[in-house]
Amino acid sequence: MKSRKRELREVYVWELPVRFFHWVNALCICVLCVTGFIIANPPTLMSQVEASFSYWFGIVRFIHFATAFVFMFNFIFRIYWAFVGNRYATWDNYIPLRARQWRNVWHVLMTDVLMIRNEEERSIGHNTVATLSYLVLLLAAVLQCITGFALYAQTSTLPLFQWATWITPLLGDEMNVRIVHHLLTWFFILFTVIHVYIVFYHDYIARHGLISSMIGGWKNIPEDVAEEEEKLEQKERRRSRRAGHAV
Repeated sequence: MKSRKRELREVYVWELPVRFFHWVNALCICVLCVTGFIIANPPTLMSQVEASFSYWFGIVRFIHFATAFVFMFNFIFRIYWAFVGNRYATWDNYIPLRARQWRNVWHVLMTDVLMIRNEEERSIGHNTVATLSYLVLLLAAVLQCITGFALYAQTSTLPLFQWATWITPLLGDEMNVRIVHHLLTWFFILFTVIHVYIVFYHDYIARHGLISSMIGGWKNIPEDVAEEEEKLEQKERRRSRRAGHAV
């Protein structure tokens, strides 16, 4: 009989707003990709079938535009939460400013990417490689929204969208805007595939309850890692109090 015994502690990592953002974002990406491909290659127009009394393409466009607004405001909300959330959600997790974050990059590359070492992941929240990839995702989302608004501004008479008209000349012409928008769609698809694979891989290897943590918020963390995190939190609190007294 094979068995393994590990001392694990449940740690509340992902707050409800973070989980809400995650699942809304996932749903938006799926809807935007499907409707985006239909808009790029309309079956009715390409097949030369009579479209009388059929307004489904207009509905597809509406769903795409409405979902794009949800996608944009969802990211704006997440940026806000990066300043008010817990220590696992704050902005400084996504920009490697500390030496231990760069050490974690090296650790992840050696263990998860190159598989040279067989060591346990000791990050409670996202590891630094993951946070860097999410930073890239945010930048891609901003560019996707900008190019999307640029395309929408060409057919819209609403003043709200006219600010985006300068983007098309900046990129050369409308075709270039569409190419960038299309390539970014494939970036999101590729990111999603890799993300899902890594989540299932780590959930199986590390047994941290990674998938269920994005539903309930709790992760199963090795006891020694949780104790290290507690000591680090206490040290940071003492440092903050000393800084407050100094002021």
